[in-house]
Amino acid sequence: MNEHEIEDTPGLPEPLPAGEKILWQGSPTLKGIALRVLHVRGVAIYFALLFACIAGSAIWSGVPFSKAVIGNSGVLLGGVAACALLTLFAWLIQRSTIYTITTRRVVLRFGVALPMSANIPFSSIHAADLKQYGDGTGDLALAIAGSARQSLVVLWPHVRPWHTTWPQPTLRCIPNAKEVSETLAAAVTSAGLPRLVSVGPARSEAGLAPMLDTSAA
Repeated sequence: MNEHEIEDTPGLPEPLPAGEKILWQGSPTLKGIALRVLHVRGVAIYFALLFACIAGSAIWSGVPFSKAVIGNSGVLLGGVAACALLTLFAWLIQRSTIYTITTRRVVLRFGVALPMSANIPFSSIHAADLKQYGDGTGDLALAIAGSARQSLVVLWPHVRPWHTTWPQPTLRCIPNAKEVSETLAAAVTSAGLPRLVSVGPARSEAGLAPMLDTSAA
């Protein structure tokens, strides 16, 4: 039995203190993790192109079409196996992850092999950035104030992509991402902390844009 199986409240390592309430809980979508975190589509395209190049080269050299295709089918099988393994890993990540927003903090519970939790009080969140996708899902990245550096290795894949120097804990591929960001903004304001100020519109898949900023009074 692991830590996840003995949680009193799914997603929380211990009972909430008196007066603290859960406002939202959710998990990343399987499709989002597979396509946007593990890049299954890109892997499939890579193997397809590799097969086309190898088989095409053989045909150009005079090898009969059927023989060139059958003789290099191992490349396609390797691609199918790789995509299947990545999809399985995506399912394990999705199954083991629960994000929680309470009236006082954000909690990330994750870990396929080793159960872990990241507890992020509202007072430590300097800003939050929302990246929305066309299907309504999105990534909500949290910039942590102060000098405490988050561990990229420990948090992966629940971190903002390409921010390696100062990793930002991120709610990855969550459904109804805009509504979740609004829930976080309202919760921080209700907690008596500086009001979350919108400093820019959410962008599409082209890139992240600052959505929430707790540095303003």
